[in-house]
Parts: sequence; C-alpha cells; structure tokens
Amino acid sequence: MKKILALLTTLVALAALTKAAPVIGQPAPDFTLTGTDGQEHKLSDYKGKFIVLEWTNYDCPFVHKHYDSGNMQKLQKEYAAKDVVWLSIISSAPGKQGHLTPEQAKQTAEEKGAAPTAVLLDGDGTVGHLYEAKTTPHMYVVNPEGQLIYMGAIDSVKSPDPATIEGATNYVAQALEEAMAGKSVSTPDIHSYGCSIKY
Repeated sequence: MKKILALLTTLVALAALTKAAPVIGQPAPDFTLTGTDGQEHKLSDYKGKFIVLEWTNYDCPFVHKHYDSGNMQKLQKEYAAKDVVWLSIISSAPGKQGHLTPEQAKQTAEEKGAAPTAVLLDGDGTVGHLYEAKTTPHMYVVNPEGQLIYMGAIDSVKSPDPATIEGATNYVAQALEEAMAGKSVSTPDIHSYGCSIKY
C-alpha cells in the first residue's frame, strides 16, 4: 500500500512539473479570476469572441510607456468597439511592486482612463504561471474558438520611451486585424519585454 501511495505521489508531482505550457494554435488554458468589479470572470465564458489578455503592473516603466501616452487605452477602446474582450491581469504578489487591493486597482485604472472589459487580480500568481507570463506588459490573444493565436510583446520596440510607440509594429493590433480578416497571424509568438512580473 505504501508503495502504491508513493507511486501516486510521484505521478502527481510529475504531472505538475510537465503541465502543458501555452501553445499557439492550441486551446488557451481556462481560468477564473475575480475582478475589481467583485465579479468572477471565467475565460471560457467569453468563447465566441476575440480576447486580449494583458499582464500589467501600473508601477512598471514599460507599462507607463503605454498608459501615460494613452496608447493602451486607445487600443482597449478601439477593440472594445469591435466586440473584443480585454482582460488586464495583475499577478504581483502581496508586498511586491505592483500589488494592489481591488479598490486600489479599480481607482488606478480609473485614474489612468483604462478601458479594459475587466481588471483581474491574480495575487497568488496561479494564472500568471499557467500562462508563463514573464513581463509587464505580456500580451496574449485568443480567437473565438478559444485557441491562443498570439503571445509576446505588445510591440516591436523594446524601450520604456513613449516616443518609440509611433513607428513600432503593434503585434497585438496586427494579430487581431489579421485574424479578424480570416488570415493567419504573421507573428504569432515573439519574446516579450518589460519589467519582470513580481510573483
């Protein structure tokens, strides 16, 4: 009996170590997180729509680049008008840079004029680790069939300088526009840049 229990324990540990990483063209890992609105948001509840996942830390200079310039809000509003669901996720752990209470996260998003569908809190990092999110921002796009079609950097210029936004290729917008037009995403997976997520 002890041998069977030991074997089962080993198998469970191996399964945890070999959990599937997010893969382009495969179903996006499902999750449920509570938003600053107090509601639970389950990824699969939005099936049938394009979804953007944005890992954020409002204290990160690379996040400041896109919010202080209004670039992120512009994208959020532009694609909300096209019925895209935009979920901003905060995975900073309690006591670490970027961690916010629901009230603080709601107030900060409002102050910045952010316009995501929801701001979700992932203080224990479960969903961040599930997606292997490394930086803020780290962006993912899911198609209406629930498949991951883009993951990586928001754009092509690895700089915190807002002046670099103009002229950069915005990979999120590119992925959405190509997929909405029925085309394959030309750059589906590119290394993200930004501040490391403070798990």
